[in-house]
Amino acid sequence: MISFDTFKPTEGTPIYQQILLFIKRGAVAGTIRDGDELPSRRVLSALLGINPNTVQKAFHLLEEEELIVSQAGAKSVMKITEEKIQKLREDLLRENIRSITGALRQMGISREEAFKLIDQFWEEEETEA
Repeated sequence: MISFDTFKPTEGTPIYQQILLFIKRGAVAGTIRDGDELPSRRVLSALLGINPNTVQKAFHLLEEEELIVSQAGAKSVMKITEEKIQKLREDLLRENIRSITGALRQMGISREEAFKLIDQFWEEEETEA
């Protein structure tokens, strides 16, 4: 069963999108694997303290992306292959890098300054791990 213990909702992004991102990142990180069961929609909505329709929307989008399979009266199950994981990784990286690049440019940060910052944060993360 996929655990949502580390799920931390944030302001500014719809919760259904945060659920999608949580599951996609878990798949890329390997903490969520093919065949893992998701909590039922009711259980997850109670756990997160959100409307069941919000969970339903997230699950529906996961079904459309063919990342989960749901059957009436049965649990939803992850359906991910190595190809899907690679595509997710690429998509998530592109989205994040595009967002960060735009923010850095808006703040007037040069490419060289950006690379220095990335190196600095990368090293800080390694020492904290």
